[in-house]
Amino acid sequence: MPHSLVFNFHSDSPIPPGFLTGKHFHALFLSLVSSVEKSLGDELHANQANKPFTLSPIQVGTALQIPTEPRPQRGRPQTVTERSLRWQYQDAIAPGKACWWRISLLDDRLFHQLSHLWLNLNPQKPWHLGPADLYITSILGTPQSTQPWANYCPYERLYEEASQDNRRISLQFYTPTAFRHGKYDSALPTPEAVFGSLLRRWNSYSPVAIASESIALLHPSAFNIRTERVTDPRQQFEHTGASINPAQQFTGCVGKVTFQVLGDASSETLRQINALADFAFYAGVGRKTPMGMGITRRIS
Repeated sequence: MPHSLVFNFHSDSPIPPGFLTGKHFHALFLSLVSSVEKSLGDELHANQANKPFTLSPIQVGTALQIPTEPRPQRGRPQTVTERSLRWQYQDAIAPGKACWWRISLLDDRLFHQLSHLWLNLNPQKPWHLGPADLYITSILGTPQSTQPWANYCPYERLYEEASQDNRRISLQFYTPTAFRHGKYDSALPTPEAVFGSLLRRWNSYSPVAIASESIALLHPSAFNIRTERVTDPRQQFEHTGASINPAQQFTGCVGKVTFQVLGDASSETLRQINALADFAFYAGVGRKTPMGMGITRRIS
């Protein structure tokens, strides 16, 4: 069962921008896991291929924006306004600022292994992000009227409730998204790249298999995207004319793409495609999703 958990927290000291990067979010998550079960933290750290979780960058504030649906539905992602999350900071986050951080878990076994963490939350216990001590005040795991990034839904329900007649699918990429092609990355969200990524993750964790042939009917019909680069602030060169090594940057796209199912497609094929689109909320797409990249969700 996929879970999307939102951690609300604050820090009693500034969080420098050099520690608001993907690898530090990843290290913080592994620290949380290791506090419950060290062997599990070591296992997740060693697994480089197909990690069963995604992380968002840290966001300042208590919520994103209020969704357009007046009553949040359990399981199905809510509609939200089309705006990117913040993934890069030039300045420190000031002490005392309310912040939130989204963690999604694709493997139900992982959720239950970590249940001790949210069932025995101690708001007085500090967690370390660089020199800053973070204090987690709450963990949201169910839909909230003001926080559209918390939810959960069994794979079977995602599949059963997926549309069997919707041929038009719009996805919003909220943080830079890129895909591996051979030895290099591509920031172009083709149907094969986007839905191929979702298909691999779905079939890795879901008991309901989806055939790869289903995504062959997808074609892009509209897009409004731009490329963005992510650079570790500590790699910036100050007061020099030196350029940054491209290998130290991550280039991806953000924005909206609409895909259309063309040609003959059975109701079952449409169900499979729509299930993958709904799954994007939990799984993200593309590269570096355990480091805050590729956060994606279906939009109306």
